[in-house]
Amino acid sequence: MGDIVLLNLIGVKVVLVHGGGPHIKETLNKLGMESKFLNGLRVTDAETMKVVQMVLAGQVNKDLVNLIGTIGGKAIGLCGIDDQMIKVQKQSDELGYVGRITDVDVSIIKDNLDKGYIPVISTIGTDTNGQAYNINADTAAAKIAGALNAECMLSMTNIDGVLKDKDEPDSLLTEITLDQARQLENDGIIAGGMIPKVQCCTDAIKAGVKRVFIINGTVPHAILIEMLTEEGLGTMFVGHYSIGK
Repeated sequence: MGDIVLLNLIGVKVVLVHGGGPHIKETLNKLGMESKFLNGLRVTDAETMKVVQMVLAGQVNKDLVNLIGTIGGKAIGLCGIDDQMIKVQKQSDELGYVGRITDVDVSIIKDNLDKGYIPVISTIGTDTNGQAYNINADTAAAKIAGALNAECMLSMTNIDGVLKDKDEPDSLLTEITLDQARQLENDGIIAGGMIPKVQCCTDAIKAGVKRVFIINGTVPHAILIEMLTEEGLGTMFVGHYSIGK
């Protein structure tokens, strides 16, 4: 969070898009409600959706805004429902209230960026009838980055990036093309919760985002290392191999 504030202070416009899976799971457990997943996405019935909206747009979003404020930043909390920012349709009956994004209006994001704020966005969208839907945070980040014509998108996780062997940390793939990402998924190397994360990165490249990375957010100053050094530390997604690769 300190890195995000620092980038903002030196003139880099930063948008923070967040999920909150562990917090949602904790709250559901306390309420005696079961967590179910399908291809890395949370199955969301009507009661679960109420919890998701409460936890994401309430607890997690405001905790992040407060954290940025306490370390000298200037943040504002938003969710995809605000100003009808993220419009969705139901993705499938199996997933329930999980939305497939149909449109992103970034006007409210740009307005706050121009005022010097760091927009902190929780990933809840709405359909044309006003029904709220849960959205995978990585998917939403890619759509928002594309709509903003972002220079760079960083997808933060707790592993070093895409591993050729999930049990071997030294098997990190430092650069992946769109075709290679598709093949790795077909081969089962990219699986589970990594599927939507990788998909969001390839979608962001297709949407015109110039640089897209998966990095380990538990590494101190991971954001600065990836953005400001030649070597970086995660997995970079490209449309085709870089010269010399």
